[in-house]
Order: sequence, then structure tokens, then C-alpha cells
Amino acid sequence: MQSEDVDNTSDTRLRQIYNMKNIAIVGMSATEDKPAHYVPKYLIEKGYNVIPVNPNYDSILGLKSYSKVSDIPNVVDIVDVFRKADDVLPIAKDMLLKKGIKVLWMQLGIYNPEARETAEQNGIEVIYNRCMLREHQRLFPSEVK
Repeated sequence: MQSEDVDNTSDTRLRQIYNMKNIAIVGMSATEDKPAHYVPKYLIEKGYNVIPVNPNYDSILGLKSYSKVSDIPNVVDIVDVFRKADDVLPIAKDMLLKKGIKVLWMQLGIYNPEARETAEQNGIEVIYNRCMLREHQRLFPSEVK
């Protein structure tokens, strides 16, 4: 992936996406120094309902962890992916089994064109090669401590 490969979502639209509160974090980690841990922790601190998706854990940060997105019984607005680009297509296909998902967000350094196409063909917006923490801090500087 080239560093210039980033979606062209406007800041106005990104702000609207941040109004969605239910975020499934695929690849969420229990290891404190990993972005897949401190980014979701930041989102929780900002009032988001984070749902861990990692088959290796029963819970992370005291929250029940699910094996895959389609196992989540709750409403999911955004699926935020912390996995290698090669792992994203099966995630995108699985999330189609769950109704109501509006956004597939691939974290900084992650882009899978097939996953993007799969999501977009099913009416799901795609953000890629962006960090939810960094974008939130950039768009909402008054909320940063």
C-alpha cells in the first residue's frame, strides 16, 4: 500500500460518522502498548460503545469479546479493523451477515480493495488507512485532554 492510498472521505462526513456510537473493534488486543488496545480504550473514554472482536479472549477491558462480527447480538454501526490487509476480506464478508452496519473502517496502514468493493456493493461506507484515534483528535481538538 502506498502512503497516498487513503480514502477521500470529507471531514464533514467523518464528523457525521463519529456520531455513530457502536463500534466493533476487530483484532482488539489486551496488550496495553498496542494500538489495537489503546485506540479502543480512547474511544471508550470518549463515550463510544466498543465491542471487542477477538476469538483469543473472552473479554478485553472488561467487555465481552466475540469471535466474529456476525456473532455480536448488539447493534453495530462501525466495524473498525486492526488486522493485516489480507485478513480484511473474510471480515467484510462476515459482517454482511449482520444487518445495520454502516461503515467498514480499516485502520492506519490497512487497505484491502476486495474488502472495500464487497462492502460498498452492499451499501457499507468504507474508510481506510486512517486511525480512529488520530482522526478524532484532529476533528475534535477541544475534546483532547
